[in-house]
Amino acid sequence: MDEKNLGRSKADIASMIRVNQAGEYGAAQIYKGQLAVMGDDAPDSSAIHHMAEQEQVHLDAFDKMIAERGVRPTLLQPFWKVAGYALGATTAAMGPRAAMACTAAVETEIDAHYKEQLDALESENDPELTRMITEFREEELEHKATAIAAGAEETPGYPALSAAIRLGCRVAIGLSKRI
Repeated sequence: MDEKNLGRSKADIASMIRVNQAGEYGAAQIYKGQLAVMGDDAPDSSAIHHMAEQEQVHLDAFDKMIAERGVRPTLLQPFWKVAGYALGATTAAMGPRAAMACTAAVETEIDAHYKEQLDALESENDPELTRMITEFREEELEHKATAIAAGAEETPGYPALSAAIRLGCRVAIGLSKRI
């Protein structure tokens, strides 16, 4: 599928909804994994709880849209559950800055992904989806700013860790659009 022509058909809109629901599901799992390792007393636990709550609102909204529009969720959801949780737990075990480095990397990719979708939706008449993506993108950017302010970029090996997580996100996005 030509990425510049996203939003050109009902199937493409369904793909957007499917991948966004999968991404929000994965994000919720990342935060669950982080909090399971870090607990409630770690320096950034309250920020992670806040971000997790916002991701749950995003997930609930896309779950509702999937049901209302009859969109098939990704078949990879069981994999994203394990992979997201493992990523969250692993980065939290590396320390609070690494947990925040994970958030910064994920949100960098989500920002680009949502921007691409918004560009594609300019030619569509789907104000509900456009509004949701616009609103959620702003919150994802807040998550990234929170993570950077908490020292994400000071994580030892940050460039390599960030690059690996970002690559994983791009792969997950590509797969969830189609499967």
